[in-house]
Amino acid sequence: MISWFEIPVQRMQRAQKFYEAIFGVTITVSEFGEFVMGLFPDKQSMGQSSGALVEHEQYVPSMTHGAMVYFACDDVAVVLDKVEKAGGQVLQPKTEIGEGHGFMGLLRDTEGNRIALHSNS
Repeated sequence: MISWFEIPVQRMQRAQKFYEAIFGVTITVSEFGEFVMGLFPDKQSMGQSSGALVEHEQYVPSMTHGAMVYFACDDVAVVLDKVEKAGGQVLQPKTEIGEGHGFMGLLRDTEGNRIALHSNS
């Protein structure tokens, strides 16, 4: 049901470098009026959601407010192993969700956002 998400950032270059480092993707930065947006790779053609990092005075990073974004990955542990080297913080290591729902982990990105990861193995 999710078609798009936006993650608030304070410094686009720092956030771009962090997310590219932990996910191994290329984020394309563009300006849309007053908004600076770092676009994640487009997955909508494959039936998956996509989104952007957003730098704007109305977007405020938070560890406690707003929705929590879960990024799908092959193995939560592999991504979490890259977080601290990229400037973030691991908040919760790879943890089994139970009842066959896979695994999750939590991190704090370089901007101060709480972000979740999910994998089936």
